[in-house]
Amino acid sequence: MKRTLLIVSMMFVTLAVTAQQYTADWASLNKRKIPGWFHADKFGIFIHWGVYAVPSYAPVIPNSGVSYSEWYWFRMNEQQKDFLAFHNRNYGADFQYAQFEPQFKAELFDPAQWAEVFKQSGARYVVLTSKHHEGYTLWNNAEADRNWQRPWNAVTGTPKRDLLGDLTNAVRSAGLKMGYYYSLYEWFNPLCLMDKKKFVAVHLFPQFKDLVTRYKPSVIFSDGEWELSDTAWRSPELLAWLFNESPVAKEVVVNDRWGSNTRGKNTGSTYSTSEYGSGMDPSVIWEESRGIGHSYGYNRNEKLEDYKTSHDLVLMLVDIVSRGGNLLLDIGPTADGRIPVIMQQRLTDIGKWLKTNGEAIYGTEAYRQSYQWSDGTKPAKKGESFMAGYDITQQVKPNKELAHIEAFFTRKGKDLYAIYPFFSPRFIIRDLKLKSTTTASILGSSKKLNISNVGKNAVVDCSKFNPGELPGEMIVVKLSNALD
Repeated sequence: MKRTLLIVSMMFVTLAVTAQQYTADWASLNKRKIPGWFHADKFGIFIHWGVYAVPSYAPVIPNSGVSYSEWYWFRMNEQQKDFLAFHNRNYGADFQYAQFEPQFKAELFDPAQWAEVFKQSGARYVVLTSKHHEGYTLWNNAEADRNWQRPWNAVTGTPKRDLLGDLTNAVRSAGLKMGYYYSLYEWFNPLCLMDKKKFVAVHLFPQFKDLVTRYKPSVIFSDGEWELSDTAWRSPELLAWLFNESPVAKEVVVNDRWGSNTRGKNTGSTYSTSEYGSGMDPSVIWEESRGIGHSYGYNRNEKLEDYKTSHDLVLMLVDIVSRGGNLLLDIGPTADGRIPVIMQQRLTDIGKWLKTNGEAIYGTEAYRQSYQWSDGTKPAKKGESFMAGYDITQQVKPNKELAHIEAFFTRKGKDLYAIYPFFSPRFIIRDLKLKSTTTASILGSSKKLNISNVGKNAVVDCSKFNPGELPGEMIVVKLSNALD
């Protein structure tokens, strides 16, 4: 009898293990759902850091990829006029990109200080460029050196330090999740240029597996996928390994950039990505990434007016979350390893707002309407940003487009959160019928608010608040037990 029970138990274990296996095709891979922590956490920090931090230059062109400083090598190679003029003037026409590497010293890099800034920002996860399209890795990787035939990683190269590993340890010690951006493509890797099939087999696969096995990421932000199809990259095979055999098979979250034919698809297993204001909608798990300025990598050509204000960054986070998305906000460190002080200040201000109002962000879902226009002339549409019709990369000006925004909405269970860019003694929430058990308050305040129904609308009376009693300029009205 005992032997029979043992055999039956082993059969159940075998069946359970077999049921968790995914084959190298999207029909199978999409059966693995995105781990729930990602959609709940809402806010992450993106870090673009590599050899491109040495020249740290791009022209300032709003909403244009030409403004990305991390593309310096590529723009030089295509002889883009702004990059070419800057390079020749400052370094000379014969100065090669690889000659920047000895200046990438990271001598002031303090991973614990970085991690503390990220923690204070209210972010829940961090995504670092393990390798951008330039091919330089921030950890000690044999493939990087062998295929570039030079020291082309941060340990064998000038920093002489595992930048990725040190930051990973600090971020996790601060209680945050750690992930990595990884470029499938390398612009000028000799093997990639000569034989892409061999490049995938002997460079990409072992390098990717080394990164995952050694550092165990919670997020993989793949990029550089446009050069080949998912079949040519062998992405389904790589993801099957990731979901079946890797040490992060249960927790890891991956995006949708795995081939020229994959963006916006396979939403069962991958989250959709947008950049600089394109946005998605609540029907899919999605994430918006962008810099505080116009570039991802540090761009010393950007001035104060090129950076979004703290108020506008909070507003951007609120807008994205109200439409069901995550914000991955980028910072670009300097070549010596510092987070620019203005970026630290912006992140700290976001964290101060989230410390009071994070209840309306973390773990929430999109409400049936993401935002409300005060004049009623522009109703919310599924997935549409409140900046529709405006350039989202520009500064948000009070009393201009925002004069018509009355509220953004999120929900958590039966509770509704109305997030207001500016205070008013009286708020109207259209098409909401209050229950007899519904109560209202402002997050960060102990005062109860008077609420009533007027026709089809709910009215929130905030007139009892005196100057100085509000927790901040951008407030959150919580309506408890307001939804079914």
